[in-house]
Amino acid sequence: MNAMNSMNRPRVLPAGDGAVLLEFDTADEVAAAHRSLSALESEGIVELVPAARTILVIYDAKRTSPEKFADVVWRAEPVEAVVSVESLEPTETPDEVQIPVTYDGPDLPALAQMTGLSIAEVVERHAAPLYVVAFCGFAPGFAYLNGLDPLLRLPRRDTPRTRVPAGSVAVADEFTGVYPNASPGGWHLLGRTEAVLWDVDRDPPALLAPGTRVRFRPVGAAA
Repeated sequence: MNAMNSMNRPRVLPAGDGAVLLEFDTADEVAAAHRSLSALESEGIVELVPAARTILVIYDAKRTSPEKFADVVWRAEPVEAVVSVESLEPTETPDEVQIPVTYDGPDLPALAQMTGLSIAEVVERHAAPLYVVAFCGFAPGFAYLNGLDPLLRLPRRDTPRTRVPAGSVAVADEFTGVYPNASPGGWHLLGRTEAVLWDVDRDPPALLAPGTRVRFRPVGAAA
């Protein structure tokens, strides 16, 4: 069985010399393929650049060709993009980050009303999954996390805020994330964290990278 049998075959498009662009139908497929390709060894892969629906694969053109490289995708061992917390050991793994969250965000009551859940249920559903960083963008250190409970998937706010505080934990569409710095933003704010997502004096500066597994640990909630 090949690595991607459980999903639709991605479209493989040439992207200049030594690169191909893989197009997928969902962010979950992108995350699963990224983890599978990251596990490959000695296949000439130089860099993987995931996005919402694509992965740019840069490879060593001296070792392979666009025609041959498409087959590399299907030889990757399957790796689950999102795993339930219950299926894992309670200890952290090297590629797993725990982020403490105080759930007192300004949009928490409205989100509870829109979803028909209580505030406590929103917090529970947001903190329960094991998330995986699908890709990074928008701002340095901003990671888009896969694995959000379907009941919490809401469109972005009709009117974005001109300033979202650094450390704000938020949701929008199928993703959740943490604002690394104060910036404009249109996501629904559920809480805040003291974790530093971006630090130029740290190596690497970003706390989260594509493929990193993330848990949110509640340390407080709105009354």
